Amino acid sequence: MRTSRRIAAAVAATAAALAGGTGAGVAQAVPAVPRAAAPSACRPANHLAEITEADGTAGHRHYRVTLTAPRGYEPCELAGSPTDARFSDGGADTGVTAGRYGDQDGVVVFGPGHPVHFDIQVPDSGRGVAADEASFTLQAPDGEIPGTSFADGALQVAAGTLVGPVQPGA
Repeated sequence: MRTSRRIAAAVAATAAALAGGTGAGVAQAVPAVPRAAAPSACRPANHLAEITEADGTAGHRHYRVTLTAPRGYEPCELAGSPTDARFSDGGADTGVTAGRYGDQDGVVVFGPGHPVHFDIQVPDSGRGVAADEASFTLQAPDGEIPGTSFADGALQVAAGTLVGPVQPGA
């Protein structure tokens, strides 16, 4: 009987030591499993983008591209103008690509509850072509965000189209 108790005590002590405890019957706190960070709102699959017509200026039409992120995504920083801006209509490439204008060093926070927008400036030359989608690559302060984002909405584009820097607000 004493041998059984000694073996049982030894087994309990060994189990407690392996579990990090000081002895049998002592409740041990289980370390919290670190929660994975939410996916970044800046990734193309994690945000929505819509094109709407904006007020024109002398010699230009303007369109606003508004980006929003649903709840559950981690805020992130965007900088400058999107690059590789291209336009399509009904899935067919229009052949128009956009350059960039404005301050490329400004940084804005984007995420749930923090929409951002950028401007598409199109020369009002009378030679525009219809488009219903824009594709572009967002920029972070330290470089390009991998992947291509897409925005839907009717617009006219032409040679000389430019994309402005990302700004806070919708």
